[in-house]
Amino acid sequence: MTDRKTLGLKDTSDAEPTLNKKGRGWKISDKRLDELHDRARELRRFASPANKALAKRFADADLGRYTFRRFAVVGSAIVDFNCHNLGMAIMIDEDGADEILAQKLATRRDKSLEAVGIRVMRIKASDILENMDAVLQRITAGMRMRIEDKKEAARAHREANPNQNYSRPNRRKLDNA
Repeated sequence: MTDRKTLGLKDTSDAEPTLNKKGRGWKISDKRLDELHDRARELRRFASPANKALAKRFADADLGRYTFRRFAVVGSAIVDFNCHNLGMAIMIDEDGADEILAQKLATRRDKSLEAVGIRVMRIKASDILENMDAVLQRITAGMRMRIEDKKEAARAHREANPNQNYSRPNRRKLDNA
């Protein structure tokens, strides 16, 4: 009689979880990530007039530490503009032929981005080209709202964890030591 091999399961109750190194933590294969970056590069090269106009306004504006990158890869999506510090993405809705399919895909992508904490703002291309000042006011209002959301989340975290030390090290003391 031969011995049969059985499937043994490891006890993972006290094991540390391992980080997924693929796709910068998004569980995306390297090949897919390379394709996304190539596609984003092509989109930057052949941008729409609305995208170019908004990019020029962002480049001219002094937004401090809140900068927007054009055609950034976020997870498995390419967003038109992304502010990493705010966790905010801006998508420009271009006038297209198959708007129903595009809307379904956009809704799905927006839900997946919001599931990981990225707020998505949608703007029509015609609004950008026709009334740039109103669009910039809307973006500024969205940025202010997002900054307040981040501050509130940090405040709630500090209150929930009172024993943690949140002070920054004094850089001058570290440099002189």
